[in-house]
Parts: sequence; structure tokens; C-alpha cells
Amino acid sequence: MCNIQVIILKIEVLMKKKQVLAALEYLDKLSQNDYQINDAVQDLMDFANEYIHEDEAAPITQSVGEFLVTSEAKELNAYTVYSDGACRGNPGPGSWGVVGQDVNGVVLFEQSEFHPETTNNRMELLGATKALEYMIRHLADEKKPQSTAVILYSDSKYVIDGYEKWLPNWKARGWKKADKKEPENLDLWQKFDFIAAKFKNLSFRWVKGHSGHPQNERCDQLANQILDDNLNI
Repeated sequence: MCNIQVIILKIEVLMKKKQVLAALEYLDKLSQNDYQINDAVQDLMDFANEYIHEDEAAPITQSVGEFLVTSEAKELNAYTVYSDGACRGNPGPGSWGVVGQDVNGVVLFEQSEFHPETTNNRMELLGATKALEYMIRHLADEKKPQSTAVILYSDSKYVIDGYEKWLPNWKARGWKKADKKEPENLDLWQKFDFIAAKFKNLSFRWVKGHSGHPQNERCDQLANQILDDNLNI
């Protein structure tokens, strides 16, 4: 019989390395070979299954190069962009990081930018805007039609809910909120709206931040690296 503590240790190592599928395959192999799996190991299996299915909007199906391709993007034959913002203090120095991929998962661009005084919401919104701008340029260079499917993934509900729920009402009121005041970050919202309108087949998906989503983690890394470089941390 396989030592339970050895099993647990191996699974914990795999989980820390984000190798969730490998962890599940390992446990499944043990169970198929009639090893006795105790409650602690079963808990790990349950956790791993929850982890891999946590982001229903972007299930992972295959690995292409450095990143993973979502089944949704594969099904829609869609290009994908990912964005994230960061801020040390709010307000304070901030940054954004973005990644773009083609339908096969090939990384088209990685970009980031530092801002000495800003807010977290501005960085999230500006990052999403820049991601779309870079994708527009790439599609134009490839002479792709405006009908090309593009999915923007962001861990910011401010960006996703703002565009899908709040912005239509702001525009209907002449860019005013219900209290007749201007929305915060109006300049960026108007720019984002202008850029997004250039796409004829654009959709938005929220992903949970810091949950092991490869592209989102990469955007976070890009944003924080340029922050560190500029703040000499």
C-alpha cells in the first residue's frame, strides 16, 4: 500500500506548481490500482476538481506553447486578449499588463506601462483599452475582417460590469449617472467605448484574479514587474 503521507506531499507539490490536471491524473491512477485513499486525499481530489472547474467562462482544454487555450475561444475560433491593472496605494503608482493570442494560442503581444500617480480602477480600464488597441493593430496587419471574433478576459468587475451594465445607461443620459454627475474616469470610459465599437464580434469574460489562470497571472506579472522596475523595489 502506498504511504498516505507521501501521496499527500506529492499532491501538495503538484498543486503549488499549478499542475492541477497532473494531480488529478495521479490520484485517479491510485484509485484505479486499488490503493486505499483516505479522507484527506479525497479532500485533495475534491479541491483539485473545484479548482479546475472554478472558471466556467473559460474552461481549459489544451496547451499551446506557453499558455493554455480556452475551449470557448477554440469553439468560436476567437482571438483573445487579457488585461490586468495594479496599483501600490490607491491612489498611488500603478501599471497595467496585457497579453494577446491568436486562434491557435500563439502569443501576439505582451505589453505593460508604468504610471507614477493613478488608481487601481484607471489601470484596470486603461489596460483593457490598450489590449483592444493592440489587437486592432494586429488584425489590421493581418487584414482580418472586423467580424473576427475577439474575447477580452479581465479579472476586473469594474471593467466588465461597467461596460455591459453601466455604460449604456450613462450614454443614454448624455454620459451622466443617475445622480446627474459624470462617471468616474469618464475620459477612459469614453476611449474604451470608442475602441470597443471598432469590433463587430467582441465579447467580455470575467476571470477570478490570482486563481492560477495562466494568462491573467502573466498580465499580473507584467504589471508588477514594471512597477518594481520603476520603484526600484
